[in-house]
Amino acid sequence: MDLTTAILTALGLAGAAGLNAYVPLLVVGVLGRAEIITVPAPYDGITSNLALVVVGALFAVEFLADKVPGVDSVNDVVQTVVRPLAGALLAAGSIGIGTDVPPWVGVVAGVVTAGGVHAAKAAARPLINVATGGAGGPVVSVVEDIVSVVGSILALLAPVLLLVLVLAGVLLLRRWWRRRRVARASTARA
Repeated sequence: MDLTTAILTALGLAGAAGLNAYVPLLVVGVLGRAEIITVPAPYDGITSNLALVVVGALFAVEFLADKVPGVDSVNDVVQTVVRPLAGALLAAGSIGIGTDVPPWVGVVAGVVTAGGVHAAKAAARPLINVATGGAGGPVVSVVEDIVSVVGSILALLAPVLLLVLVLAGVLLLRRWWRRRRVARASTARA
């Protein structure tokens, strides 16, 4: 794997872990088990039956907890440690294998990326729950899970496409935010 691909894969997996720690671990384990990707030692343990069952069970618990308003915020507190650690493991594995970059660089990049995504999610979720009377939390959680699955798969199989989609999403979000500010300013003047 070339350095650019390794970095994009590492950051994509870490970002996905910031939304749901167990999704990218499951995706790597399942795709490795199916021999769609190669998961070299020492990271190949994630493809074992035991690892897949444990990570699958943890995913099920988080999936359900994240759909209940209030419980989702408690889950986010617990995940404050888990998501950056998962991001660190995934990024270290991506960057440290097949490149000359030391794995600790992946650890730092994974912690920062997953931690940043998690912080944004954890800060937004209570606001969404309050603004929607709790109805928006489960919907947003499902969207986050879908984004985490798609992001994980793309990070492994098409990391450049993932980068393009992330950049397009950031630009669309920025455009929406600007329009919202202009609309509020117009309303305030009227």
